[in-house]
Amino acid sequence: MNRAVLHDRLEHGIAALGLALPGDAVARLLDYQALLERWNGAYNLTAVRDPAEMVTRHLLDSLAILPYVRGATLADLGTGPGLPGIVLAIAAPGRQVLLVDSNGKKVRFLREAIRALKLEGVRAVQSRVEDVQGQFECITARAFASLADMLGWGGHLLAPDGIWLAMKGKPAEEELPGIPAGFELRARHALRVPGLDAERHLLVLGRA
Repeated sequence: MNRAVLHDRLEHGIAALGLALPGDAVARLLDYQALLERWNGAYNLTAVRDPAEMVTRHLLDSLAILPYVRGATLADLGTGPGLPGIVLAIAAPGRQVLLVDSNGKKVRFLREAIRALKLEGVRAVQSRVEDVQGQFECITARAFASLADMLGWGGHLLAPDGIWLAMKGKPAEEELPGIPAGFELRARHALRVPGLDAERHLLVLGRA
């Protein structure tokens, strides 16, 4: 698909989200999408094949949580091919970002993306979440696991005053009773992803 068409779709989506990104962000996001599309043929990194759909379902979906991201350090758990971690690193550079996935093929892609896109302060590790060390002011997880599992495996990574951003399709009401002791739901936001006709919700969690 023509890059100019994808560029327009992405720019319109960013405007609809009300975001102001760095001057080179749109071009770099499209470079990332092109790299993902290229590797996807051999590595099967995402079920989304159509470039326009990638812009909507991957780039804009990830960007929808940008207003809620804060802190100088971020860990993206179960990042897959870098969603939302790489997108957030391009859209809001300057923080230290750790991308975590247990799948070797995906981590090879992440390392190539970090190198090719010259992403400063971003690194990828192949690991199970429970084996990762460190503390992060912001943790993101997109369709990764139930809240109980997510916090059970990765809760140790959340800094004392940090926030956990759990991206969900449905409101995940039935998961709320499973939030482990020591954590609490701080807020929830229904997200409108431009061009996406599906429910998206963001649950914001923190230490109780």
